Amino acid sequence: MKSAKWLSLLLCTGLALSAAGCGSSGNNDQQGASSAPGSTTESSAPEEGGAKPELRMLNIWSKDDYNSYPVAKVIEEQTGYKVKYEMLPADKAMDKLNLLISSAEPYDVITIGGDKAVYTDYAKMGALVDLTPLLDQYGEHIKAAVSEESLEAMKVDGKIYAIPNRSSEFAAMSLLIRQDWLDKLGLAVPTTTDELTEVLKVFKEKDPGGTGDKGAPMTIDGSIPMIPNLTGSFGISHGWDILDDKLVSTPQNPGFKEYLTYVADLYKQGLLDKEFAVNKDATVKEKFTSGRAGVIPLGWYDIPMIADALAQNLPDAKYTYIPALKGKDGKQGLGMGGGFDRITFVPKASKHPEDAVKWMNAKLEKETFKLISIGEENKHYTFKDGVYSPILPIFTDERGLAVNYLTGVDEQNYPIYWQARVQKDQRLFEAFNYLNNELPAEARVAEPLAMAPTLPEFSKNNAALGQMVNDFAVKVIVGEESVDAVEAFVGKYNAAGGEASYKEVNDWYSASAAK
Repeated sequence: MKSAKWLSLLLCTGLALSAAGCGSSGNNDQQGASSAPGSTTESSAPEEGGAKPELRMLNIWSKDDYNSYPVAKVIEEQTGYKVKYEMLPADKAMDKLNLLISSAEPYDVITIGGDKAVYTDYAKMGALVDLTPLLDQYGEHIKAAVSEESLEAMKVDGKIYAIPNRSSEFAAMSLLIRQDWLDKLGLAVPTTTDELTEVLKVFKEKDPGGTGDKGAPMTIDGSIPMIPNLTGSFGISHGWDILDDKLVSTPQNPGFKEYLTYVADLYKQGLLDKEFAVNKDATVKEKFTSGRAGVIPLGWYDIPMIADALAQNLPDAKYTYIPALKGKDGKQGLGMGGGFDRITFVPKASKHPEDAVKWMNAKLEKETFKLISIGEENKHYTFKDGVYSPILPIFTDERGLAVNYLTGVDEQNYPIYWQARVQKDQRLFEAFNYLNNELPAEARVAEPLAMAPTLPEFSKNNAALGQMVNDFAVKVIVGEESVDAVEAFVGKYNAAGGEASYKEVNDWYSASAAK
């Protein structure tokens, strides 16, 4: 059976992570078959005018409960659908999602981050509902709001399996440093990798946090050993970067070895947290806000959380972003997002695939979308001289998390509404503005694969290859592997699909450039 096929593939390929064995639950076949894509014979959709079923949605992690946040009620009132919201964990979210998909957990709608490769894998394995016919039948507002280019990018073997949230291009991550530690020690914000090393050395020697051997000058999340900002100093701003008119993946980039050499040296000198390999995202933030680390990688969207925690724990603490660091040859680069920041699909196990599409369609009616995303004029925002500005604190209280409820965006108007969203917290706006307006344009590097179509080899290999790179990088940084092992690793990487992905990606890149 088809569902058994994708279940088996999911559990027994690289996408199925170690937590998943090759067993299967006994009812997967039945669940998968009962919700075949576009099926009308077994549809659970109500008759016109009948009661709407309660939908079950799985979403990305949030610090707040989706079910009690005000936007949930607004959506229910506007669409007529009651929705039970659940969320993925903050750490190892894909591990959890793989298990839920493989066990055919009957969610009606699932939203993940913008990892198209993961979505494509699920689609290829037959784990998702083909939305193409459902969009034709129930997706009037979706088709009006989401561009053909975006929907085209979602196609897998000519079929649309997901609704994307197209994102604006902006830099999201950089290194955050304790400004009060710099001031206390008479240091300037580092602008080069050499200056960063020197600052970390002084942090280690002078211990401005007063934590002794319980702290570390810099710490990172063990699952992300490729540190945002720092990688740009070595010519690596994305998973794939342009080099000599070719797209090269991280291990195929000569800067990979140089980067690992630099970070391994930080670790050896005690400038990088000795515990980083087991750190999770929350651990990193806790170490920074408790004074046990002076530098961490952080997205501007997390600034209010960090600022609040610092204010509570260390009222005199100040922080600032480190600019795009320059390496020895002047390279720098903060990777910009682009493409899609969220992807929403309907799993085969959904009990209500048609209603899931109807619900997403209703949310994208123009005025409904505006109400969901930024609220009511003169209550949540003002509009003057073409600019949307939030009314605080009610905007933050009632629309601050609205983005997490969006399953597709009004691509024409959402970038304008964004003016209000990014100003919902002055600290948030200042962090965003610094990375995206105050830093020179050359500090930011566009994602070259942002709008690439589905690339089968790339999609098939990307998750496993990415994990290979991360695992290898951690081993080199902690000294279990020598940096001289990079060449041998690249050979393994290429044999595991890296070479095939390189050919496919560059065939597309060359064809795109020729247009």
